Amino acid sequence: MADPTTTDPRAGTAVLVAVAWPYASGSRHLGHLAGAYLPADVYARHQRLVGNRVLMVSGSDVHGTPITVRADAEGVTPVDIVDRYHAEFVADWDRLGISWDLYTSTGTENHAAVTQDLFLRLLENGHIDRRSSEQYFDPEADRFLPDRYIEGTCPHCDYVEARGDQCEDCGRTLDPEDLVDPRSKITGSIPELRATEHFYLRLSDFTEPLGEWLDSREGWRRHVLNFSKGWVEEGLQDRAITRDLDWGIELPVDDLGPGKRIYVWFEAVIGYLSAAKEWAQRRGEPEAWRDWWEDPEARAVYFIGKDNIPFHTIIWPGMLIGYGGLNLPTDVPANQYVTFKGGKASASRGVGLTIGEGLDLFQADALRYALAAALPEQSDTDLSVEEIGRRVNEELVATWGNLVNRVLSMVHKTCDGAVPERDGRTGDDEAVLAGVDAALATVTDQVERVELRAALRTGMDAAAEVNAYLNATEPWKLATSDPGRARVVLGTALAAVAGVRVALSPYLPFSTEALDDVFGPVESWERVEPAPGTPVGKPVPLFTKVDLDELLADEAPATDG
Repeated sequence: MADPTTTDPRAGTAVLVAVAWPYASGSRHLGHLAGAYLPADVYARHQRLVGNRVLMVSGSDVHGTPITVRADAEGVTPVDIVDRYHAEFVADWDRLGISWDLYTSTGTENHAAVTQDLFLRLLENGHIDRRSSEQYFDPEADRFLPDRYIEGTCPHCDYVEARGDQCEDCGRTLDPEDLVDPRSKITGSIPELRATEHFYLRLSDFTEPLGEWLDSREGWRRHVLNFSKGWVEEGLQDRAITRDLDWGIELPVDDLGPGKRIYVWFEAVIGYLSAAKEWAQRRGEPEAWRDWWEDPEARAVYFIGKDNIPFHTIIWPGMLIGYGGLNLPTDVPANQYVTFKGGKASASRGVGLTIGEGLDLFQADALRYALAAALPEQSDTDLSVEEIGRRVNEELVATWGNLVNRVLSMVHKTCDGAVPERDGRTGDDEAVLAGVDAALATVTDQVERVELRAALRTGMDAAAEVNAYLNATEPWKLATSDPGRARVVLGTALAAVAGVRVALSPYLPFSTEALDDVFGPVESWERVEPAPGTPVGKPVPLFTKVDLDELLADEAPATDG
């Protein structure tokens, strides 16, 4: 696919599309795709088409303790794990058509340098200080334990496999000392508290400015805003930003001695800024990142899951305030969870399909469609292979795929294999085109509010209206009784399909591109009719109907006998 970046410096508003950084510790599942990556891509594609300058960035998080946990379990190095899964992610994004401007990793020298610069500025400004505290130590392993090397019972919801940094069940962030009955993931033993010295981010410094900033947010999802305000109202706690680790970014100061690293929760969010700088450097325009980070008219929209809300609405904005001169998030449309047959999709617990498994079962556009139609924007969404297949067959194939195929087939057969002239349209013909144009305007309004499920529904409803127009006019009958009128109707239907194609293009990039021969590439958010005389060959179906029986047979558990 073509380079997605809008290059005209005079064009539109600068829009940063910042997307959650996946841990390079295991395959990502469809919940991750629906939670962050697909919505971000849909949003970015639309923003480019309306003329804005989009910079969509993310990368693999290569320093999280899940990586070292997996490396220890497999008897390999963290680098081995990172290389394996970073390559897998890149391949998945390509198969899905995710239109990154840059997908990188937190393992670059650039990211380390940007992280260290931000650390030093916060330290200089008095927002970081040194403190001695007690942290868990595993005497059997003879090492301090990073937060994710500690498990126990969540004090908020009683989930028995909560981690020392966060409960995966209720989503609350934790400190290891909060856990009930903590145990070491390395040896299973009961850890003991020992004194150690670390740098702390004085998050409490930002209580007032963050509260005022959150009060000024308009149009945010209610669950995001309520959760964030609740955090501030409970009182912001200073947090250690270094750990006793040998895997991670080195400190730019040696005050604490050897064996310390910047902790992942602090440095991973800096990736949005470091990726923008890396993108600018790669373009040979090292200062270009400033258009998205320093221009007060620029927008920054962060696509994440709800378990990462506090990092993006409290901690990262606090760090940006402390650093000074950089734009805070414009919106953080965090999605709710995806459940899979009633259980929360989880890579670590093997619940739900991986992205690769989903792409092996379904066409990329079909998978994109089914997930987009069920995005967990306001509440959790339950998925199953059967539900995905049903949506593909009963919605995507039956409505959009069928419309495109029947219109192109009839034009090929009735109009001498070419787009007919536009003369002779009636009020009814113009009405269907006006309806499509209105749908395009509605989709824009919905996407701007990050109501992507509704925007997809609007596009599909427009397709249904064009189908209804064909059923009402019956051009297959007119081809015999009134060939001239048949050509007008089919030309109108082609023009309507051109508009619906634009409305659906952010969701369905591959099938959109497959129609370029007739309609030309989609380059703007407007209905552009194909030129009269453009050849229209016998169409090939855009989508493959899913064999549900075969799909469910593959899903059924094996039985003895």
